[in-house]
Amino acid sequence: MTDLPLLVKALILGIVEGLTEFLPISSTGHMIIVGDLLDYTNEQSKVFEIVIQFAAILAVCWLYRERILQVAAGMWRPGPQQRFALNILVAFMPAAVLGFLLHGVIKEYLFNPLSVAAALIVGGLVILWVERRNLPEGCASVDDITWQTALKVGFAQAVAMFPGVSRAGATIIGGMLFGLSRKTATELSFFLAIPTMTAATVLDIYKARDILSFDDAPVFAVGFVSSFIFAMLAIKGLLRYISHHNFNAFAWYRIVFGLIVLGTAYTGLVDWHA
Repeated sequence: MTDLPLLVKALILGIVEGLTEFLPISSTGHMIIVGDLLDYTNEQSKVFEIVIQFAAILAVCWLYRERILQVAAGMWRPGPQQRFALNILVAFMPAAVLGFLLHGVIKEYLFNPLSVAAALIVGGLVILWVERRNLPEGCASVDDITWQTALKVGFAQAVAMFPGVSRAGATIIGGMLFGLSRKTATELSFFLAIPTMTAATVLDIYKARDILSFDDAPVFAVGFVSSFIFAMLAIKGLLRYISHHNFNAFAWYRIVFGLIVLGTAYTGLVDWHA
């Protein structure tokens, strides 16, 4: 697959980012693995990943634009909109602080396919364990979340700094452990993605400012559009899916995918980058 034209690689990676960003299967993990398979791991690829991640952020902003506008208009006075905004801020803080402190170390040592594969498998087992517990659902709406619960979910999200864990998965499963319904935990993960991913994008762009180039615009445009479109499809599909199903299918997918990566590495079938 390494001889594919760059625009085709951009299309593939944009689709992968869009489909996986809001599912509990780790978009970062998939980007690392697929990028390795496509041999797209140079300096340009680092900026490219920032751009297509931002496209996914815009997708969730577009789909929830009415609610976001309501919160923006009402967050300055006491009421449900202000409480919702404060809860998102509280939930965002653990990842913001820990991400600022550990971002460089994690990217240097853990951003490789084998670490991702291990995290995919462990995360899958955790999802199966949580689903088997049949937890009671004490909070059926994002408007009913307390700041204490928001903070707990925020610490759960921070675990996803380890690539392969999945930001969406950590937030959703953490939310369910702390009493949120499956739908509420999922929607909270969407809203919490906006400040979390925006902050990560701004930080990454700042660090990559010296390698930004206008010549890369066509490649970035292809990835941006495909990521935006497929992120919207994934969000809508996930909300429909969870209305009738649990997350076991995602757990088994993670486990099988992780085992395939580890198996191909052990047998030498694929020469994964260390």
